Amino acid sequence: MNYSNPPLREFLKIPYERLEELNLQSKEYQDSWTPMDEVEAIRREYLESEKGIKAVTVAFTDLEGCLHMLDYDKKYLLASDHLTFDGSSIRGFTRISESDLQLQLDWRAFYWMPADIFGAGKVLVFGHVLGRDGQPYEADFRGQLLAFTRDLYRDQGIVANVATETEGFLFNNRDAERTYYRTGNFDLISTGGYFNSLPQDPLRQFIDAAAEVQRAMGFENEKDHPEVGPSQFEMNYKYATALVAADRIQLYKLLCRQVAQSMDMTASFLPKPITGINGSGMHTNISIAKNGENLFYDDAGEHNMSDQGQQFIRRILHSAEDLCLILNASVNSYRRLDPNFEAPNEISSSSVDRTSMIRIPFAGKAGQRLEIRSVGPDSNPYLLIYSLLKTGLEGPEPDANAPKPKRIRKRLLPDNIYDAMGNHRRSAWLKKIMGEESHIKYLELKEMAAHRCPRELGNRIKRAEIMFHHEVTNQMLWNRF
Repeated sequence: MNYSNPPLREFLKIPYERLEELNLQSKEYQDSWTPMDEVEAIRREYLESEKGIKAVTVAFTDLEGCLHMLDYDKKYLLASDHLTFDGSSIRGFTRISESDLQLQLDWRAFYWMPADIFGAGKVLVFGHVLGRDGQPYEADFRGQLLAFTRDLYRDQGIVANVATETEGFLFNNRDAERTYYRTGNFDLISTGGYFNSLPQDPLRQFIDAAAEVQRAMGFENEKDHPEVGPSQFEMNYKYATALVAADRIQLYKLLCRQVAQSMDMTASFLPKPITGINGSGMHTNISIAKNGENLFYDDAGEHNMSDQGQQFIRRILHSAEDLCLILNASVNSYRRLDPNFEAPNEISSSSVDRTSMIRIPFAGKAGQRLEIRSVGPDSNPYLLIYSLLKTGLEGPEPDANAPKPKRIRKRLLPDNIYDAMGNHRRSAWLKKIMGEESHIKYLELKEMAAHRCPRELGNRIKRAEIMFHHEVTNQMLWNRF
């Protein structure tokens, strides 16, 4: 091949500054709930006219929270009236005898991706899953979250705003998690600590590169820094409406993994990949607004929290044990819930105590919110946010007339996945909001992983808790068990 000749194909490559403008414009469609048919017409016209686009990446999320992506040829997608896939190949979806499921595109959730990181000539759009009957599929919690927040806005004018602080670790070598069953260890890229890295060391180079990709994708960055643990990072961005926030969690982890891989490293979101140091959390900040007013703020309330905000907190704490398996979705998660490493395992709320499950940060009227600190970064973001909003707005509350115990004991979150699974199994509230079938499927998936791991966690990371982790494992490893 003569490389001196110009390329025959010129696929779409957009400068980062223009990418940010396009992605922020796209976000406005979601914030304003622009009618889907109106946005679809705009997107179809764009795809037809932009000759540099070869394919559209459609992304959806399974019951455990794994992001799945498939590329449709642009011309095929524009001509199709049904986009189907084999649901029996997705853990927690359909059985082989009823495998076909449909994808419906959320044309508002449309992203332009940096070509140097994700390849040229593609755009990404999120989709939600429909059953064979064309109805929303129960186990697809992106669709559930979309419907719930749409109804909140349409019927009550309420907007739920969410921001997460998602921590991760950076390790040497590609696929460090997938090869852990052979190596038995993770190779740290840095031994610094909180805010402690030199400007051009590998951890800082990774953070800088990933932050640029975030910015280009319209995340509206706020701050980024090394975290307490060695090789640990955190990159924060602006709050968004609930569905956008959940999509951003998936994109954040995707872009971190992609940037790390391009640097021959691995970005890992295991909650506790190394014992003896702090684990990774995904603190989830929530506020509720109506007509631009923060409904959680009251300058006369304790910690400036309104009665509605206090009710939201009471409901979350009342159902804390039931929610634990959703907030802490893996065997490895329960290593993190250790108060010796700043982890929140106490079922309580506080404005100062960081071992409490819920913290009320010091903030002004616009920033008044609650921070749920017990969330692991490997949870399904759609199921997580959906469950917290449903519980905080509609969930059961403690019985005010119940006799007070003579001796008040601290309520603690489960310290192992088996206790969390028991709470999940018995929860009538979760059966109601998840649907009976999804409630059972989710529990079955957690049991499959738990039964492949030693019941006692001990003080050493076990190969199985990495090997069969739902964000790491693949079909080959499961079949070798």
